[in-house]
Amino acid sequence: MRRYGKHTDEDDIRSRPGRRNTRPRTNIRPKHEDAAEGMVLTVDRGRLTCLVEGRVVMAMKARELGRKAAVVGDRVALVGDMSGKKDTLARIVRIEERTSVLRRTADDDDPYERVVVANADQLAIVTALADPEPRPRLIDRCLVAAFDGGLEPLLVMTKSDLAPPDKLLELYGALDIPYVVTSREELENGGAADRVLEQLDGRVTAFVGHSGVGKTTLVNALVPEEQRRSTGHVNAVTGRGRHTTTSALALPLSGRVADGWVIDTPGVRSFGLAHVDPSRVIHAFPDLAQGTEGCPRACSHDEPDCALDDWVAEGHADQARLYSLRRLLASRERTEGD
Repeated sequence: MRRYGKHTDEDDIRSRPGRRNTRPRTNIRPKHEDAAEGMVLTVDRGRLTCLVEGRVVMAMKARELGRKAAVVGDRVALVGDMSGKKDTLARIVRIEERTSVLRRTADDDDPYERVVVANADQLAIVTALADPEPRPRLIDRCLVAAFDGGLEPLLVMTKSDLAPPDKLLELYGALDIPYVVTSREELENGGAADRVLEQLDGRVTAFVGHSGVGKTTLVNALVPEEQRRSTGHVNAVTGRGRHTTTSALALPLSGRVADGWVIDTPGVRSFGLAHVDPSRVIHAFPDLAQGTEGCPRACSHDEPDCALDDWVAEGHADQARLYSLRRLLASRERTEGD
């Protein structure tokens, strides 16, 4: 063992090596100005499939993004290996500002909201006219989510060969929502797909619907054959469908339209709206929004002092529109089966 005496100077003493990371910490993050632009197509267990300059690239979220998560439809900035070759992985370093968001909660008591789709232009709400029976409360909730998130709604009714659409159209007539009615036979010969494509041309459309309504069957009729997804069936006893789509997936439309995308989302049996502020829903009713100026603070728009009753009585808006608004807002307080 080496000993140091009183004549030892500092050159004789071996200094301890410093810590491996000696650079001072900083809050300055790289700007990645040379990052490539991409679109998230699907997310699976932390791996994100992105479209970058026509190539499909696998990526992961960069640590510097923290808890911020990218979802299907997000426009992102990527760095790293973007060759698209097998076993390569890029990094998502930035999520661009979103133009719209489709959000839902697991149920109305769950405060945690989840973004399902970003940057979609419209929400196609798919409902069967029979087998399974229509669920207006679920449709109402999807409409509220669309209005809240900045998406334009589109009502798509399937299986018109089993039941007529008149009753459902009457229920939503006052909302002036564009709609398409399809039958199973039309889907097989392509006629229904052509009519739906007219509503999707040049737009990003998210498809949502109860399990078993034919949502994925319809999506398959719209996209190239090599990208089609498996479909399920409706249980004859429960009247419920089987979940065949387990994750959201963005798919390019077939060559019959230009620059169109559809985003197929998993079938839903509930659509929680705990995150929705009623004051945002009213903006989807411009003919009623101005009439809320005389409402009391935090008005639910369905109480005795609501100014909308006088607004309608004075002829500024139609009574059916007010009824529709109140029905949609009330859907936040009750389950789909009520």
